[in-house]
Amino acid sequence: MYKEIESTEFEALALEGVVVLDFFSTTCGPCKMLSFVLGDVEKALGDKVKLLKLDFNKNEELKAKYDVKGFPTLIFMKDGVEVKRMTGLQQKPAIIKQLEAML
Repeated sequence: MYKEIESTEFEALALEGVVVLDFFSTTCGPCKMLSFVLGDVEKALGDKVKLLKLDFNKNEELKAKYDVKGFPTLIFMKDGVEVKRMTGLQQKPAIIKQLEAML
């Protein structure tokens, strides 16, 4: 599942299993390119992971909670605990390698 969520959906979707939080901005070129990469990651791993998009400008509370300073920022979580963080445009192999290590 790769979808944009609001902070009200966060607890129901992000605190169980392997999850990637994608903090993005609609005006960010690298964020748009990363969106395509994460779409490919979703195709490769299917429902083994949840890929959740959070608009950097609309989710102030979660941005503060996870100390996100810029975008794009990917936060890899397992059962609600941060395992790894990547900032900037990432490539599919690096993302898949990290996720497979968490499964």
